[in-house]
Amino acid sequence: MKHHDQNMTDNESARARLLEAGTALFAEKGYASTTVREIVARAGVSKPVLYYYFKNKEGIFLAILDWAAEKQEDLLAEVLDTPGTALDRLIDLFRLIYQGVMENLDLFKMIHNLIFGPPQGVPQGDLEQYHHRMVKALKEIYVKGLAPDEVNDTDADEAAILILSIIDFCLHMDYINPESRDPDRPERLLHLAFKGLARKEKE
Repeated sequence: MKHHDQNMTDNESARARLLEAGTALFAEKGYASTTVREIVARAGVSKPVLYYYFKNKEGIFLAILDWAAEKQEDLLAEVLDTPGTALDRLIDLFRLIYQGVMENLDLFKMIHNLIFGPPQGVPQGDLEQYHHRMVKALKEIYVKGLAPDEVNDTDADEAAILILSIIDFCLHMDYINPESRDPDRPERLLHLAFKGLARKEKE
């Protein structure tokens, strides 16, 4: 039994190392410039191990996208189950996103480069899923804030896009200019968005 458990642990470790190595190389070199030989060398396994788990380079690339989707789903589920005001939950969301990005910089860099970088000849992967999933969660947080009058009644899609724009902008700013990284910036901007810029008329 112990031998079987050890094999399971070794197998899970090899698969995880391949995912991490593939993510790092795709982030560093791009999909087209990364070879299977480089991935297995970094992971410390043989080519047949990669072929067993992922079949080929395209398979490991798509598995990384699935891995990223699972991480995002878990994060959003955690925030949606957290009590608090709409603003509290949005701040919690950003903090979890920021923590996740810092812990998985290669994954963030890989997806960032796929979206904003030059075409890399990548396999057909659903990159839009991350955006749609985030907008859906933000809409849910916004709509739940309507009942207790925490937020103004406006178009839910546009409210979600406004909030997502703040979060995306802050993440990309910190990624592009790490020397000016400011993890508190999104919270300040979210407070500003909720407060509004318009001067309230004196009664």
